[in-house]
Amino acid sequence: MPKIMPISELRNNFTEVSRIAHETAEPIFLTKNGFGDMVVMSIESFEKKQMEHTINIKLKEAELETLKTDLRFDFDEVSKEMRGKLVEKLQNKNASISED
Repeated sequence: MPKIMPISELRNNFTEVSRIAHETAEPIFLTKNGFGDMVVMSIESFEKKQMEHTINIKLKEAELETLKTDLRFDFDEVSKEMRGKLVEKLQNKNASISED
């Protein structure tokens, strides 16, 4: 259930509004003169929503790409290749750190 409160709560009880936003990890809808005016949420919640949005966009792009081509990749092969690249990158990073 969304949390709705008058915008005056933000001014008069900022600490409490902040606590609620962090504890619930949900947006708080603020009203002005009985109408929706703003949404307040914790940075963590905002960043999570942004990440979910980005992932959804990428998934939609991938879905559209599958309609354009019959080319498919084997999950195990791609995973193995990505792990290899990650290990190589980490080894290169560790090597450059040890040189310093």
